[in-house]
Amino acid sequence: MDGILENHKRETKSVLSFIEKPLIRWFVVRLPQWITPDTLTTIGVLGALLTGLGYALSYYHKDFLWLATLGLFVNWFGDSLDGSLARFRNIERPRYGFFIDHTLDSISMVLVGIGVGLSPYARMEFVLFALVGYLLMSIFVYIKTMMIGVFSITYFGFGPTEARVFIAIGNTLVYFFGAGEIRLFGQTWTILDLFALFFAFLMIFLFVLSVIIDGNKLKEIDSKN
Repeated sequence: MDGILENHKRETKSVLSFIEKPLIRWFVVRLPQWITPDTLTTIGVLGALLTGLGYALSYYHKDFLWLATLGLFVNWFGDSLDGSLARFRNIERPRYGFFIDHTLDSISMVLVGIGVGLSPYARMEFVLFALVGYLLMSIFVYIKTMMIGVFSITYFGFGPTEARVFIAIGNTLVYFFGAGEIRLFGQTWTILDLFALFFAFLMIFLFVLSVIIDGNKLKEIDSKN
């Protein structure tokens, strides 16, 4: 496995790449020298904490949804620019960067998820189910990176940035129109409840499918060696 992390290829073919990549470059060349990749990584986690806090506080007033949305932007800023800044300044630390970045990404998702679960808009058990699906896919991506040296965080053009935009739009709709209530199986479900369940099943389905497809590919590669 030596050298895989140092030379792994990043694939980021997402729907919003044509906007995001120029925007990241614009920020990177203008960041002051005292801002380091570690600073940006910390900012990303603080953004996730802000988002989770905003959702949790929305239990008391829906205006805190704007705080959650602000946190999403802060999280994007830190999470998307830390690696780009390291590459721009030629100060990459492949092993440490891979380790700390993706460890904190998982923590960030847990912070956001718990916040959503504490809000009045979604049930905690459904959000935790969605988190399980997300973390399973994350584990798969990291293992696949170690196996073939390709790191991809987008699926069918949908990645973390698209997810943040989607969530921000959802926050706005919930703020103005509410989370919606649907009677199913004798219970009241919000739109976010249904979305959390859909997301969970989708992630678990993709996880199982990806394991089967890539597992067979690796099996063929090993059989030829």
